[in-house]
Amino acid sequence: MTVDDRFEQDLMETVRDRVIDPRSAIITGPVSDWATDFSHAEPEWAADPYLIQDELRERCPIAHTERFGGGWLPTRYEDVAAIAYDTDRFSSRAIIMSNVRPPLELAPVGGVPPISSDPPFHHDARKLLLPAFTKTEVAKQEQATRAFCHALIDELQGQPVIDAARDYAQHIPMRVIADMLGFPPEDGPQFREFVEHALEGVNAPPEERVPRIQKLFDYLLTQIRDHVDNPRDDLTTYLINIELYGQKLAPTHVAGTMSLLLIAGIDTTWSAIGASLWHLAKTPADRERLVAEPGLLPTAIEELLRAYAPVTMARLVKADMHWNGVDMKADDWILLSFPAANRDPAQFDRAGEVVIDREINRHAAFGLGIHRCAGSHLARMELRIALEVWLERFPDFSLADPAAVTWATGQVRGPRTLPLRIG
Repeated sequence: MTVDDRFEQDLMETVRDRVIDPRSAIITGPVSDWATDFSHAEPEWAADPYLIQDELRERCPIAHTERFGGGWLPTRYEDVAAIAYDTDRFSSRAIIMSNVRPPLELAPVGGVPPISSDPPFHHDARKLLLPAFTKTEVAKQEQATRAFCHALIDELQGQPVIDAARDYAQHIPMRVIADMLGFPPEDGPQFREFVEHALEGVNAPPEERVPRIQKLFDYLLTQIRDHVDNPRDDLTTYLINIELYGQKLAPTHVAGTMSLLLIAGIDTTWSAIGASLWHLAKTPADRERLVAEPGLLPTAIEELLRAYAPVTMARLVKADMHWNGVDMKADDWILLSFPAANRDPAQFDRAGEVVIDREINRHAAFGLGIHRCAGSHLARMELRIALEVWLERFPDFSLADPAAVTWATGQVRGPRTLPLRIG
């Protein structure tokens, strides 16, 4: 069997294995009570999850839902942290809460290693990626990233209103990740489609979900074939050739990691850049201060990450148990909200406010525990460069129409449309 055949056969088997859980009846529509019927797929959540989470933290700190086959939503920092660190009772084999529960046989690797991997496999799979995301390696990309941000703004110069999410924020991580993986940068529109289908279409019926997964893996297979035929110095060639336990990575491991880098690497940073620009557009005092004190930006970025943490992860309960006052069942979902943890007043002073010069800021925007984001240095670099260039080129901007701002649904939240008035 050729390398191409091996990849294709294994990848198609992986897609077929992503079955819809028969207990996961698709439930849509308005939430009746967030304590007993929560859903991160509904527009109320996308519009403002913070009010919901704050109310739950006071009334019902571990909410429950029958949607998605059953799940739990902890809203206190201590509970989120406890689950994130507890790999004995909570599995990461699925990190997107949806109507798809990957079979137990996928553990400990999961579909998108290492973020979907459980110990002990997780440690070794994660270690393979770390060299590409060190501060030294990330610093090598700063110049190109800055030049690309300026090029984007060159194209926007002169427009009185700019959609900063569509025409600026989304393109920056698309270009960075495409360069790292060795993908054609002109494939950006496909990347957006993959992101939206994977993270925002979690409540779509099976006849829609499965073909979307298939389309992503078809694309990855095409890129793998091209890299097998034309090796180059990028992450895809590295993943194809690297060995773990004396053997090359399984094709499903290669493609799963590529899909993780492509989807999570784009959407998280796209969302963080957009949310930061949204805040600065609606908060002139903070915008003016950062323009006057550019040295404050790194501190401000940490606060913007805390206040508008884009990422919520999921876990699966390993076995029936009574945990912190609730009765969890095996394979119940846990929606692990780092945004809720970041706004817990028991953990942060003035938790609901954005304090851009906050000095002590041990936020959980990049996660907690063994799955803390391996690409945090890259994300910080992209966010910093994106804001530096924007503030340099457009020091005066505001929301053109607050009602026109829309936010992504699902587990990565950020502006999808963000019309800003320049000047």
